[in-house]
Amino acid sequence: MHQLLHRGAAMMQHREEALDASWDDLKLFLACAKYKSFRNAAEELGLTSTTLMRRVDRLEESIGCKLFLRDQSGLTLSDEGTAMIADVAHMERHAFNVFRRASRSSNDTSGTVRVAVTEGPGNFWILPRLIDFQKTYRRITVDLRCAMEQADVARLESDIAIQLEPPTNPDLIVAKLGRLHIYPFVSKEYEDLYGVPTTLAELKDHRIIKQSAPQVDDGAYARVLGLKSLEGIVGIKTNSSVGVLYAVERGAGIGFLPTVSIALGAPLVAVDLGVSHHADLWLTYHKEFRTSERHKIVVDWLKQIFDPKTYPCFRDEFIHPNALVPMMTAAREGFGLTGYVAATPT
Repeated sequence: MHQLLHRGAAMMQHREEALDASWDDLKLFLACAKYKSFRNAAEELGLTSTTLMRRVDRLEESIGCKLFLRDQSGLTLSDEGTAMIADVAHMERHAFNVFRRASRSSNDTSGTVRVAVTEGPGNFWILPRLIDFQKTYRRITVDLRCAMEQADVARLESDIAIQLEPPTNPDLIVAKLGRLHIYPFVSKEYEDLYGVPTTLAELKDHRIIKQSAPQVDDGAYARVLGLKSLEGIVGIKTNSSVGVLYAVERGAGIGFLPTVSIALGAPLVAVDLGVSHHADLWLTYHKEFRTSERHKIVVDWLKQIFDPKTYPCFRDEFIHPNALVPMMTAAREGFGLTGYVAATPT
């Protein structure tokens, strides 16, 4: 215990002497601690591993101690690194709050609100409705970022995020928007040429279009289908949900898509195998934005356009895709569009 206290006191002395330590290098230290690997952290930061290692070496030299134990398995925080990481993370949180407050207070009813969302809901549900939103709120710019990678709202990667996994950061406000029900579909052309399986045993005669991406449960396909492996069944694998829809629409095979796809008018045929899957949509934003008028406007609008009472495709209970079509007709006509653009090659 005496040794740890002595080490802690020495650490404080090093910190006081290292006032010229770069904040950028401290942020790199946090990234290395998070990813536990120079290579993985470097990929995330857009740096080379050599550059990252050199800058961590510079930081360690600046503060006078080793922050990581390095071996073939990766990076492990040293006692000094463990003592330091909470303070650096605290510094980062306060720095982000400064920027958030500045963004919130600057002409509060106008400006940019950054929204990160997964590809499918972003491209086929939010974007068409964003046109009408922009007509009403012309002084608010919604910066919509559609990607499967999850944005870290706490680290200012986005102001608002809609994601498939609820965050656990206590600084974030989290609300469930609705539920995506995932169901197998083929194109009409595929059905005419090859027919559709009516049992899981018949899947071996068909090919699946599989999505492998962040936030997607990679084992869900086999688990839902009751198979040990999908070997020999997967015809195309892609990281893009838009790519899955395009491939299915072009007759490449069976794809697992949200039931909202057919409800929006996509020319698909539901494949009734007695299986379905679901993924909940979570809206999250930092509590600092609770008093920001433009952020409140966007949050309320997002809750409105995903309201399961208005749009039954987002209800918790499963509704067969064919039954959804008439239920969604009024909602689609209310926007004057289908919200769907066929993936026709140019």
